[in-house]
Amino acid sequence: MDELDREIVRLLQDDGSLSARELGDAVGLTPTPCWRRVRALEEAGVIMRRVALIDPAAVNLGVTALVNIRTNDHGPDWIDRFQTALDAFPEIVEGYRTSGDIDYTLKVMVASIDAYDAFYKRLIAAVDLYDVRTIFVMEEMKRTTALPIPV
Repeated sequence: MDELDREIVRLLQDDGSLSARELGDAVGLTPTPCWRRVRALEEAGVIMRRVALIDPAAVNLGVTALVNIRTNDHGPDWIDRFQTALDAFPEIVEGYRTSGDIDYTLKVMVASIDAYDAFYKRLIAAVDLYDVRTIFVMEEMKRTTALPIPV
């Protein structure tokens, strides 16, 4: 990626709906070569997809929970069952295998504490877990989808 590609990526991270003309104007290209660069970035997998970012409160998802999971089973069959469970729960918006005392951390978004409790019961029924600890987010202090693209 050259500097023009990096600038296109920065701009699209801020507003994925920019047209080739708008992008081109911002980076000093005409629309056609700018569009070719965007297509090349998509084909290379740099731009994975373009989505709309939704305000969670506007769709009644007022509770965010960070769920820390420990397991005693790290075998491939358990991991497959766990991945299947993650994929089956739309409430899980992010999931990570982590180092240290915690094996996995999930970001879960639900409408209420009661909805979280229902989610929790379904999760522990779906896969054997050794320990589950939930941290409820009191205030979101920063959220971005933009990656820090080096200059």
